[in-house]
Amino acid sequence: MTMRRILVVAAHPDDEVLGCGGTIARLADEGSEVHVLILAEGATSRGQQRNPREYASELSELVRCAESANKVLGSASVKVCGFPDNRMDGTELLEVVKVIEEHIDRHRPEIVFAHRNGDVNVDHQVVHDAVIAACRPQPHHPVRGVLLFEVASSTEWRPPASRVTFSPSCYYDIEGVLGRKLDALSKYSSEIRPFPHPRSLEAIEHLARWRGASVGCRAAEAFEIGRLLL
Repeated sequence: MTMRRILVVAAHPDDEVLGCGGTIARLADEGSEVHVLILAEGATSRGQQRNPREYASELSELVRCAESANKVLGSASVKVCGFPDNRMDGTELLEVVKVIEEHIDRHRPEIVFAHRNGDVNVDHQVVHDAVIAACRPQPHHPVRGVLLFEVASSTEWRPPASRVTFSPSCYYDIEGVLGRKLDALSKYSSEIRPFPHPRSLEAIEHLARWRGASVGCRAAEAFEIGRLLL
């Protein structure tokens, strides 16, 4: 068993499962301590104006879903913060950076998994920038690697002419834990859509199978390498 500390930083409840749920489960099974930080609350953008009180019940349910999903995956902890859903571009970046730095100081992760900067969703972009700032490679900084995941229904919706498309160079074989990824995702019942929506259970399985076939295994999750110190 290899004991490593891992931090997954996601914008919304379900992004952590979509982006690297299988990898979380595999690393947890291998003995790693995986902590999940979810920054935005994930619901209030559905109204014309942000009103957390109006969505209090739904927000509480999303926290419960996050806890249930990460229990399936074997995460050591999950924290859901209250940054405004789909409005994080109106938040000072330093505020987001400081929250991430606090969790890095607390958990001392060797590897951080996070969003890439090319997704359609603006919160994904803000979280990416904040993670890169929080993981500046200073002497004695614990983070030795930053891996950037894709999120179905955001990453592939960015047109190639608009920004650099997702180009993975690192893959985790998740054949043995794909069922747990899908089980964890099913805990977010309000976020799942019917096939052929990319955020359907069928589409997520198809993506895992395709990523696996791309590198000669039966199922995988793919990542861009932000930085990796060996």
